[in-house]
Amino acid sequence: MKRILAVVGLVVYAALAVAQTSTPAAKVPSAAPGPVKDPVTTSLRFLLQRSQGNTVGAVEAMPADKFSYKPTPDQETFVHLVVHIIGFNNSFCAKAADVPAPKVDEPKETDSKDQLVAAVKASYSFCSDAIGKMDDSKLGDSIEIFSGRQAPRAMASLILSSGWADHYAAAAMYLRLNGILPPSAQPKK
Repeated sequence: MKRILAVVGLVVYAALAVAQTSTPAAKVPSAAPGPVKDPVTTSLRFLLQRSQGNTVGAVEAMPADKFSYKPTPDQETFVHLVVHIIGFNNSFCAKAADVPAPKVDEPKETDSKDQLVAAVKASYSFCSDAIGKMDDSKLGDSIEIFSGRQAPRAMASLILSSGWADHYAAAAMYLRLNGILPPSAQPKK
């Protein structure tokens, strides 16, 4: 229990720290006096808003002819990252919220930019709906995380928040390497 509270504290702290550099679309939850109901889910909803704005913005900002770009021969292409983001969102939002993953056609690296942007947006919309129905009551339930490996449902929430940060960081790097300023670095309007 102490571990879960420590993790919740770190997630809330990270959410508040992120608020200082968030995109205009992300709104900081108001800090009401007293305990927050469902602190993990509340924090995850906040991080989802920021991730959605930045990551969708990054995918939209990359020109279609640069989707096959990869910085080195050993790295993945930008389009591979985009396809991964879609599957990751659909899978881990379902696991975290204890809802079925959406039945969608699997995106392919050969899909057009427009198709992939729509699929990224749809995956974030699914996450928003799923996490909107979530509360902290099932975070202790044991679930399959990867290939038969069991973990508490809370792990799916932590994987989501760290995955969103990792995916945006990678997308931002690909943009910068192509001379494009990522969404979080854009001047405030």
